[in-house]
Amino acid sequence: MKIKDLTLTRSRAEMASWPEGKFLIDTVNAHSFVVAQEDPSFAEALLAADALLPDGLPIVKACRWLGTKNAPDEKIAGADLFAYEMGKLNGKGGTCFFMGSSPAVLEKIVAQAAITYPNIQVKTYSPPYKPSFSEEENRAILDAIQAADPDLLWIGMTAPKQEKWLHDHWDELRIHCHAGAIGAVFDFFAGTVRRAPEWWIDHGLEWLYRFLQEPRRTWHRYMVNNPKFLALVLKEKLRG
Repeated sequence: MKIKDLTLTRSRAEMASWPEGKFLIDTVNAHSFVVAQEDPSFAEALLAADALLPDGLPIVKACRWLGTKNAPDEKIAGADLFAYEMGKLNGKGGTCFFMGSSPAVLEKIVAQAAITYPNIQVKTYSPPYKPSFSEEENRAILDAIQAADPDLLWIGMTAPKQEKWLHDHWDELRIHCHAGAIGAVFDFFAGTVRRAPEWWIDHGLEWLYRFLQEPRRTWHRYMVNNPKFLALVLKEKLRG
């Protein structure tokens, strides 16, 4: 997978042109781009999404530097997607399904949604905490989602697990709504992890804020994979 292979949503305003109905949305950042180089099934999932958001300034700047035809105008994070879709659904009312995370985090999501998005009925499912699910566990997840018949579906199991799960089960999901893999946004909305303040985000330092919050969990993502991303971009530039 190369930067030039990515068909990215260029701006937040462009999200308003997305069609209604079953529609899969993923995000890509420097870390996930690097991971996808060694995980073909993850790369396939990202490239197959109906919409792919540039979740990070490195992706945005790489597209511009390489002169890709799809260079985005701005960063669009999973949190931006969440706010847009939830605000839209709250305006008309409906059901939102959160699949992923722990029961404790999901309880906080339900409580916060009742305050922030009172016109949305929230339903949840906490899957087993394990690298992969059995056929029976996948069926239980699918049955729970389909029984809820949601108007919006969020999957939060961290990348690349969440993107691959959605891609692998997309044809089995009998839904009529937008579905997005948004990982950390579950914790941001629940309040269990604080998202960077606006100043850090506006100055392209959200990664540093997250690193300072959780250095043990994120050091490889930022200190190893970010340099790898720069090397991949340079290689793509030199090869033309």
